[in-house]
Amino acid sequence: MIPLAEPNLSGNELSYLTECVTGGYVSSVGGFVSRLEGMTATAAGAPHAVATASGTVGLHVALVALGVQPGDLVILPSYTFIASANAIAHCCAEPWLMDIAPGSLTLNADHLAENLTTRTERRRDGLYHTPTGRRVSAVLPVHALGQPADMDPIVDLARNHGLPVVADGAAALGAHYRDRLLGEFGADLTVVSFNGNKTFTAGGGGMVLGDDARLTERVRHLSTTARTGPGYEHDAIGFNYRMTNLQAAVGCAQMERLGEFLAVKRRLQADYEAALAEIPGLSPPPCPDDRDSACWMSTLVLDPAVDAAAVRAGLRARHIDSRPFWRPIHAQAPYQKAPRGSMAECEALWPRILVLPCSTHLSTEEQQTVIAAVKEVMQ
Repeated sequence: MIPLAEPNLSGNELSYLTECVTGGYVSSVGGFVSRLEGMTATAAGAPHAVATASGTVGLHVALVALGVQPGDLVILPSYTFIASANAIAHCCAEPWLMDIAPGSLTLNADHLAENLTTRTERRRDGLYHTPTGRRVSAVLPVHALGQPADMDPIVDLARNHGLPVVADGAAALGAHYRDRLLGEFGADLTVVSFNGNKTFTAGGGGMVLGDDARLTERVRHLSTTARTGPGYEHDAIGFNYRMTNLQAAVGCAQMERLGEFLAVKRRLQADYEAALAEIPGLSPPPCPDDRDSACWMSTLVLDPAVDAAAVRAGLRARHIDSRPFWRPIHAQAPYQKAPRGSMAECEALWPRILVLPCSTHLSTEEQQTVIAAVKEVMQ
């Protein structure tokens, strides 16, 4: 079976892990953690970075640091991995779900504008969702599959309504929006994931990026149990969300190959699109011209008339890993009662996403095998 995405651990991972073990620094204290923070901040164009145990807990602590409270609503596109919604729920808040934009995989800024205009009201202590009477405390756009959201209008709308912005950039390290790097898109905080199937992995872990030193220091403080000094004194309800030196060691080895891995991901996507351009029933994923995706997963979109389940089954029968991708949040059992509007774009797109093998060490021969299998199945 040719897998969808496996980590490429052919760099300095073993050497750095050995250094951790022989030096005794395997927990959250160690030089690799701060090194990875610096490398990620530089790659993202962000002044500050805080390492966390996962992308999900990075989102959680970011939301807490920005003041999300129990009972609040946080605006979220429905087309995302469930971890985005779970981070909101971990604050004892709830997502306010919105659709994605036509020709994009990300939050519809026009839909956001309409909802903020017609379904909220300003009160003395904040912005409130008029249908439920609940406070709206943040906007959480998602850079889906490494494709940046339309951040300029989203951030402007959020600022005009007094809302902070936390961006889920789990797989978007290396992406560009209007020639800007991930940390320059305008969010108050942006969260990256180093999960095992990401382009750059630490086996797990995440990173919270920001340009406000006081805010990112608040994130660091909360993520390290809100400890105030060498004694066991704590000034808030904090979290043990620290990344280990072992994870960071792997992450540093991965980040040393940033340009190489990004180039491979983009080449794989381009090669699939070129080789399968004439196959009826297939099209490239939607992506606006002002965005350069990090191409975390190689994807194509099946026409509505194509039986997606049959295509995936045909590929698996030919030893090509293929599976359904994200089911939208509004269709997930824990969030079916969350506030939401029309999901026409999201509903039309998500069942038709076809993910193809895209490990950064995928050989030319393996990709040609995948292409041949897709052609055979589609015919």
